[in-house]
Amino acid sequence: MSDLHTRVARLNDVLCTVNALQWDARVMMPPGGAETRGHQIATLKGLAREMILDPGMEDAAQTVLHTAADDVTRRAAQAVLEARDHHARIPADLLRRQAEKSAVAGAAWAEARAKGDFALFRPHLEEIVGLARQEAEALGHDGHPYDPMAQVFEPGETAASLSTFFETLRAGLKPILDTALGKPKPRTDFLYRDYPVEAQQAFCRDTAESLGYDTTRGRLDTAVHPFEISFTRQDVRITSRWNPGYLPMSIFGTIHETGHALYEMGVDPAFTRTAHATDMIGLYAVGGTSFGMHESQSRLLENHVGRSPAFWARHFSRLRDTFPEQLGDVSEDEFVAAVNRVEPGLIRVEADELTYDLHIMLRVRIEMALMDGSLSVDDVPEAWNAAMREDLGLEVPHDGLGCLQDVHWSHGYIGSFPTYTIGNATAAQLMAHLDSARPDVRTALDHGETGPLRETLHDLVWRHGRSRSRADILRSVGQEPNDVGDYLTYLRGKFGG
Repeated sequence: MSDLHTRVARLNDVLCTVNALQWDARVMMPPGGAETRGHQIATLKGLAREMILDPGMEDAAQTVLHTAADDVTRRAAQAVLEARDHHARIPADLLRRQAEKSAVAGAAWAEARAKGDFALFRPHLEEIVGLARQEAEALGHDGHPYDPMAQVFEPGETAASLSTFFETLRAGLKPILDTALGKPKPRTDFLYRDYPVEAQQAFCRDTAESLGYDTTRGRLDTAVHPFEISFTRQDVRITSRWNPGYLPMSIFGTIHETGHALYEMGVDPAFTRTAHATDMIGLYAVGGTSFGMHESQSRLLENHVGRSPAFWARHFSRLRDTFPEQLGDVSEDEFVAAVNRVEPGLIRVEADELTYDLHIMLRVRIEMALMDGSLSVDDVPEAWNAAMREDLGLEVPHDGLGCLQDVHWSHGYIGSFPTYTIGNATAAQLMAHLDSARPDVRTALDHGETGPLRETLHDLVWRHGRSRSRADILRSVGQEPNDVGDYLTYLRGKFGG
């Protein structure tokens, strides 16, 4: 085992421990533990930074870079050197303050969201934005202060590239959305009946397992905001949210997080505790190559598979057996139509496929404006509500259903929201490739079988971990990153327009 491998393995152990503390903070920790947890995470992230900046780490990486016999090993060494350059620019005190603020702000956000009161979260967001601006200044940029923030989550993207991407997509979405909104509305009353939480949990756990989620290496828990997190590929956990008065939330939230989990579980075992399973710039223990590629796997499973008629031809009888009183008067076709309806709503995680990206665009515009100072934190609720009114024709009744609905800003994840739409576009590109190159995958999906899809995605995406970029993977199948053509074709085929 090389010196570099040993050093990165220890670094990965530290970051997996950070993940364990973060999972606990979001799932189990009592509210009073937030401040102490912030100190704990800050200490560990500071230690991780010191490990990256240790001169011995650079020496080990340079040795591997110049002696490795294969590209995969050289790319691991290059990733270490890029991380060293990144962290050398960021003061240690800034990293500490960001980690401490994340834990405290997360607890404040949860309270503010529950009470629908932005004022409770405002001072925390003010500090988070200030810290993000300091980070952007420390990292440097030639264009917009949003650039270095976005690149932490999706390397290569900038405010300019993202603006072009979203403008092109928005123009293509409009006629499809107009067509869909002009169609008769399906019946949806049964989605809002009383669905006991324990029964939802049992159904969702079985559904995740049917999609390939290995519960000997993972578990399903409850969180205010659903997420997936891994402590190496051998322990990959997912959470969902249970609304007794609205069934789709838990089902599609679970399928979404299962997509993330399958990616992490599918990373080549040889990459465990290596640079190809460690985001050394963002300081995350994660095997997926970028947030956008990660979202492509979850959105592919959630939408292309989980909302398909073929999926429910296999699973609806089990759902009706779980809720015989609630779904006794509902046909399979009615259920499929209801969960694929197009209906503008306030909540991103409940949004249909056509309006979902408008929710993302709203958030990205606000993030960019916060970073360049053209929008103050005080004005976030007003800007949010105005955008919801303009884009979706909706009035926001209170901040809990508006600018407080997402956990991301409380964790300091400014720059992460574009990756959701990047994921949507990438998922469609991958499925278009499979339809052309592997028609057997589509045939299997049409019969409700997801095994061939998992095998193909494992070979094309999952096993590579961080050893290949999103661009590398897409170009290997003749696609270019952020091309929205296949995504719009998919949406037109499903919704018209």
